[in-house]
This record gives sequence, structure tokens and C-alpha cells, in this order.
Amino acid sequence: MNSFLENWGKAAFTSVGFFWMALWAFILGYIISSGIQVFITEKRMQKTMGKEASKGMLLGTFFGFISSSCSFSALASTKSLFKKGASFVSSIAFLLASTNLVIELGIIISIFLGWQFVVGEYLGGIILILISWLLIRIFNPKKMIKNARKRLEDDKDDDSDEDKSWKKKMQSETSWAKVSKQYAMEWKMVWKDVTLGFTIAGIVAAFVPDSFFQTLFINSGQGTTSFGFFTILEHIIVGPIAAFLTFIGSMGNIPLAALLFGKGVSFAGVMAFIFSDLVVFPVLRINAKYYGWKMSMFILFLLFTSLIGASLILHYSFDLLNLLPDPSSVKIQDSEYFKIDYTFFLNLAFLIISGIMIYLGFYKRKDVKQMKEMAPKSQLLEKSLKYIAFVCYVWLLGGLIVKFFVV
Repeated sequence: MNSFLENWGKAAFTSVGFFWMALWAFILGYIISSGIQVFITEKRMQKTMGKEASKGMLLGTFFGFISSSCSFSALASTKSLFKKGASFVSSIAFLLASTNLVIELGIIISIFLGWQFVVGEYLGGIILILISWLLIRIFNPKKMIKNARKRLEDDKDDDSDEDKSWKKKMQSETSWAKVSKQYAMEWKMVWKDVTLGFTIAGIVAAFVPDSFFQTLFINSGQGTTSFGFFTILEHIIVGPIAAFLTFIGSMGNIPLAALLFGKGVSFAGVMAFIFSDLVVFPVLRINAKYYGWKMSMFILFLLFTSLIGASLILHYSFDLLNLLPDPSSVKIQDSEYFKIDYTFFLNLAFLIISGIMIYLGFYKRKDVKQMKEMAPKSQLLEKSLKYIAFVCYVWLLGGLIVKFFVV
């Protein structure tokens, strides 16, 4: 019993510590993302991207890079851009870039996993796009693209306030109030995923033995970066399966990815796990609702094949350059989370900034509305995640009480 209580306290403390480590990065990332979404509109993106595939792919990648990392927001934006005339290639490039190349994700990865994974994330995102582009060129699914556009013809868009220049918007208090509302929306979109992700990471750190990971990911836990080809391939395939079972978005997955790497999973397997937020069932279902099941399955094929290729290329490229990170360097579960250091002061500063934004958007300018389109989530799944998140809070509170007052 005492062993369980000790692990419970350790799990809760680790989860809260993980979140404290990442808090300032979340706030900074979502402020940047919210500002870009207000000042650079989808209509302006589409006009710039045009219909030319090669130019559109580059611009789709750039606009994705400066866009939101939330998968559901990215799915809705991709659908909107595609419906307004952007090419299929540029739309897929935008989707991949907006979930793999975004600034806030890179910051979180740098905190938990180190610079090699940040480089891997951004290089891998580009490789994902290039492989998808190559596959689209090979299969050339013109009929599916045509049918997908037909399904979207009846959608209506609100293009109000689209024609103002971004310079004029940045000088407007109304626009900054919209940024504040969008910032709140970003948190509303991810709070359940983040809560679940960080709670699971703490539980895994405290309760799950290394032998479990050695069974799930063959030949892991050996303290080495040297793996055979088929071992790496197995890690790459199991990584997305693990991501599928957790149903956590990319931001919430990062501390769990760090734990996987610390347990000895290969660099390729961890990168595949991080890349997997677009190959889970909720995304498949949303794409089917937008474009039809045939196109949805084709997009799944594109993304999963690209994921495997990108993870393999990254692993062997880093190995060739002697840049593969050492699993022993990731020991975040042993960190002293709440000491007075740069993390403490950054969190304090960004919490103050967050408070100012909330005051502007929800008290000073209550008249301003900012509604970013979201992909249609499953109501049952969202309600289930909501209740699970509340259970997580009870678990965390109980664990902290046990750690500081019982054990």
C-alpha cells in the first residue's frame, strides 16, 4: 500500500512539474499563433497560395509554419483553403506544416527532448511534405480531388473583416481583443488533451516498468542508439499505434515522447510517435466528413507512408552525422521542477501577459467576437475527454496531498 501511495505522489508531482516546465512555452506559442490567425486571414493566404502546385506547396508550408498547432483547427483551415481554390498539394502541405512545423511545438520539444528532436521535427515536417507531394504526383488522384471539391460547394464562409491590411489590424484595439479571444479559444481547444497527456506522462514515469516498453518496442531499454533496420521499422509502426491509443494531441504528447525516449525507444520511433497526431481515428473521421471516405483513406495513406519514410530518413541521416541523441540525457522525471530559475521567471512574466490579454478581451472589450472555425469533433469523445480530464484533476490533487501530507 505504501508503495502505491509513494508512486501516486510521485506521478502527480511529476505531471504538475512537467506542466510547470512547459507553461511559459504554451503561453508564448499560443499568443504567437493567435496573433497570426487574426492578422493573416485564410482568404489572404488562399489568394497568395493560388492554384499553382509548386508555388502553392511552398506557400502552404510557410503559412502552416506560422499557423496553429491544434490538429482540429488545422483540419478546418485546410478544408477552408482547399474549398476556396488552393491546390490539393498546397492544402496537404499546409496541414502537415501547421501540425509539425509550428513555433510553439518546437519550443515544447526543446524543453523536454533537446535540440536534436527540434531539428528532427522541422526537417521531418519538410520531408513529410515532400514525400506526400511525390506520392500525389505518382497516384495523381484527380477524380477524388474533383469529388472532394464538390462535397464542399455548399459551405458558406464569412469573409467579413478580411480585406483590412495586417498593418491596420495591428494598430487596432479591436484586433488585439480578437487576439485575446483567439488565445482563449486555443486553450479551450487543447486543455483536455494537455491535461490527459501530462497526467499519463506522470503515471507512466511512476508506475510503468521498463519491461513494458521493452515488450512493446523490441530491443529498447538497452541504453544504445544502435538498432537494426527491422527493429527501427517496428518502433516506427508501434509509435503511431501508441499515439492512436492515447488520443492526445501533439502538444500533450511531448512529455510522453520524452519518457519513451528515456526508456530506450529509438529516435525514429519517438519521431514517428510525435508525427502521429494526423493518423488517429478522429482525424480520419473528420476528413471523411469533409471529403468522403475514399479521399480520407487516401490522405491517411499519404500521411502514414510519409511518416514512415520521414522517420527512417531522419534516423539514418542523424546516425550518419553522429547526431543521434543519447537516451540517458533525457531524465525529466528526476528534475527539480519548482526551483527559482529562468523557468520560474518566464512563467511569472507570461502569466502576467496572459492576465492582461484576458482583461482586454473579456472585460474591456466584451463586444468583440473572434470565432475561429473548428473541425467537427465527436460530441461523445469530447464529453468523455472532459470527464476524464476532471478525473485527472482529482487524481493530481489527491496525489499531491499524499506526497506532502501522508507519505
